[in-house]
Amino acid sequence: RGPGTQASVDGLSMVFQMLESQALAPTACTTIEEVGSTGVGALTIAFLILGISTIIFIARVNSATVQKQFYYCNIFICGLSTIAYFAMLSGQGWTAIAGCRQFFYARYFAWFLTSPLIVLSLGLVAGAEVSTIAAAIGAIMVSIFSGYMGSVAVVTTVKWFWFVISIATLIPVLVSIASSFRVEAGAKGGDIADIYGKLAWLTIIVWIFTPLVWLFSEGFASFSVSFEVVMYSLLDIVGKAIFGFLIMGAHETLANPSYVSPALS
Repeated sequence: RGPGTQASVDGLSMVFQMLESQALAPTACTTIEEVGSTGVGALTIAFLILGISTIIFIARVNSATVQKQFYYCNIFICGLSTIAYFAMLSGQGWTAIAGCRQFFYARYFAWFLTSPLIVLSLGLVAGAEVSTIAAAIGAIMVSIFSGYMGSVAVVTTVKWFWFVISIATLIPVLVSIASSFRVEAGAKGGDIADIYGKLAWLTIIVWIFTPLVWLFSEGFASFSVSFEVVMYSLLDIVGKAIFGFLIMGAHETLANPSYVSPALS
């Protein structure tokens, strides 16, 4: 092995040593900051609201025709979230992360499954092309996975690298919702454009605030675990339950036989 190769190996070793020096492994924690009574209350409220919403959407399916596609999406969006909140309430779906704080990974599993369904719902309402919807779904899945990896990272540099990836893949999704999908919805005009506008801005606002909460909880650990849980619970209620009820409120509009999404043709 030549001197150049040895120097490269030594350089990589120094880099890894520097990264390890920044790490605070959860196993080194003597105590863990866990969710308090306020956070547990927020988990309970979110569980009940999302669970009841799921039941309402299931009951509504029987009276739907072409709207069934939207109700099925809403059922799984709220249903999967309800399961995640049940896991968190029952003391499951969490682990300790760097900074010695409780981290509910069950929430990320739910987001990984439900966020694509939210994008799909928006795409169907707008009547967007399958390729556009698929690209946005892929990007949001990468964004959520990166956010999860950043949360469980024990090395500070690695944590923020994952956060950058998460934001970089979230931005194209927000642009698609605010631009590409909106153009398709606007072409249909009238009530479709109106309901899409409400759903789009609701989703954009929720998905902008979500990484902000991450920044001051899993990121800088400035928020307490309870406050973090309260904020995420509120965002889930708004972004899932209220999202679903807005779609249900447009029941007649989405039943219009002249409205057919290219994604279904």
